[in-house]
This record gives sequence, structure tokens and C-alpha cells, in this order.
Amino acid sequence: MNNFEFYNPVHIVFGKGTISQLSDLLPKNKKIMITYGGGSIMKNGVYTQVTEALKGFSYVEFGGIEPNPTYETMMEALALAKQEKVEFLLAVGGGSVIDGTKLLAAALCVNDEPWGILQGEIPVEKAVPLGCVLTLPATGSEMNGSAVISRTATQEKLSFGSKFVLPQFSILDPETCYSLPDKQIANGIVDAFIHVMEQYLTFPVNTPLQDRWAEGVLHTLVEEGPKAMKNKTDYDTMANFMWSATMALNGIISRGAVEDWSTHIIGHELTALHGIDHARTLAIVLPANMNLRRNVKGEKIIQYGERIWGVTQGSANERIDATIEKTVAFFESLGVPTHLRAYDVPKETCTLVAERLKNRGVVEFGEKDDITPELVTKILLDRY
Repeated sequence: MNNFEFYNPVHIVFGKGTISQLSDLLPKNKKIMITYGGGSIMKNGVYTQVTEALKGFSYVEFGGIEPNPTYETMMEALALAKQEKVEFLLAVGGGSVIDGTKLLAAALCVNDEPWGILQGEIPVEKAVPLGCVLTLPATGSEMNGSAVISRTATQEKLSFGSKFVLPQFSILDPETCYSLPDKQIANGIVDAFIHVMEQYLTFPVNTPLQDRWAEGVLHTLVEEGPKAMKNKTDYDTMANFMWSATMALNGIISRGAVEDWSTHIIGHELTALHGIDHARTLAIVLPANMNLRRNVKGEKIIQYGERIWGVTQGSANERIDATIEKTVAFFESLGVPTHLRAYDVPKETCTLVAERLKNRGVVEFGEKDDITPELVTKILLDRY
């Protein structure tokens, strides 16, 4: 096991009816900005619950944060937050709203162009405090210090991370998910599943406890995810799905282990270029990543195949092939296509993604720093 540090101070408030506790969690004498997305919280009653809890507080609202939140939209939010002298941020929505709000929290504390935060040129040394009301399980952003932001003008999708943008609290009420469309639940299952895989499916460093934690999340997603799609108002099922998505990326399962994140790096480019849902880009890239990097991931793929899918027969390569097939079948069973051609992506994109990464200096990445631009192209062609 490798040396590690672990710090996660996020106060989780989980369960039905917990949005009413907002009044006890928010600062009493600070100007608050509520951020949200396209308006689904108006239809499912969450907005009413939030504003009811905020009676007596001073607050301003900013809506319209997109799936894959854009830098341009968050700069509009930044202008309003500065104008209103906002001192606390409350993100109400899924990972996109929370990610955008994290950028806003950091941007309020810098004087330079905030895009430098995403480029790694401006260190995040402080941020306006924030809290969350989660309405879509997927990214785990409600319990981590990471965010991913797209910039429309340059077709870029970049990330940043800082302990200073860890939410002070996050409210998780599974009942807020009852009205989610099938597509969003499917995306959430795949997103959380591959978050685990990026931390688990690397190479062994003797972390049996972390492996079992990761496998526990994977098993729960496989068992509870499809049930959540079939019966969205089953509280216990939705609760298990929601908590699994949070546990998939709150830092616990990766401590002392080795992480990858190459599937995300490549997938982000597909979203930036073609607007494909984040989770669906991951479902495209992961199977090819497993296939073409079996020399790196082989031992863990075999372990994963045996423990999650019951694959125990055949040679090492046969077991790896069968495990990849099982993984693809699971994603496809959720209605998530795993080939680029299903998204009307031109074949030229396979080379273009590699070129874009190379131009940004991203030329050796993955858990062994073995992914080159040439291999990026091969990975994408493998799932065309």
C-alpha cells in the first residue's frame, strides 16, 4: 500500500425530508446565492422546499447552468455574485451545477482570468464556502473537491481540484430523484461505475480493503442501478444508488492505491468536440482501454471479472475478453451505447482527440504513463 493522506470534512445529511434542515446548516448573516440548472427543481418540488427553508435569509438566485457546465455561463454567475456581494453559495442540482458552483467559489477569490484555474496556472488558495442539495446521483461532486468545466469558445473541457472547494455540507434526499428520466439515471450508474474503475482497475499494490470497498460499490451499482430505472419511487433502491454514487468518488476507495483517469481524459475530449454526455463517453472509452492496455491492467481485470461477473474459466486473455464483454453488456443493458459510431462521430475524431491532447502537452498519462497520442487513436478506433 502506498503512503497517503485523507481529508474529507463534508457534512452529509442523508434521507427523506432533509432539505428542511437547510435553515440549520446555512450561515445566518451572509448573502447567499442559490445556483441551479434548467428548471427541473421547479417541477419536482425541490425549489419550493429550498426556498421554504431559506425564509428569513438574504439570497439571490442564478439558474441555467447546463449539463457539462460552461465557463461562459459561470462567468455570468460570477458577475452577479460580485454585484450582489455573495458570501455563501448553495448548489441545488446534480454534478454539473455543483461543479460550476465550485468554479464560482474559487473565481470569487481571484483577480485574474478564472480560466487560469482550469489551466493550472492559478492555484486555488481560498474559496467562498458552499453547500449542496443533490438531485442527481452520478459524479460524486457533492463529497469531493473536484470540478470539470467546458469552454464553448475553445471547445475545451478541463478540470481542477482543491480542498478549498469541498462543500461544507451536502443534503442527499433520494426522493428528489423520483422524477429523473431513464437516461439520466443510466448516465449516473455508468458515471459512478467508471469512477470506481478509474481508481480500482489499475495494478495491484496490496490494498485488499480498498479493493473490497470498490467492489462493494460496483456490486451495488450492478444490483440496484437497473432496479432504480424500473421503479424510480422505490425509496430504498434509490437511496442505495444515490449513496453508491457518492461513495464512488469521495476519496476513500483510492487511498493508498493507484489511480488511472485516462478514460476521463479521453472522454472529456469527446464531450468537448461532439457534446456527448459525459458518462456515455466513458462507456465508449473504458472497454477499449481495458482491451488495449491489458498488459498494464490484466491482473486487476481478471480479479474484477471474477469478483463482479463470475468469470473464472479460460486463459488469462480469454478471461479478460469475457470480462470486457460483460462490462459492455451491462452498459448496453442500461441503454448506453458503447461505440463511437452510435453517436454519429466521424472517424477523423479518433486522430483529432490525440492531436488536441498532444497540443496541450498531454502525451504520457494513465497509471503507468504509457498512453501516447498514438495509443489514444488506437483506443478510439477500437470502439468505432
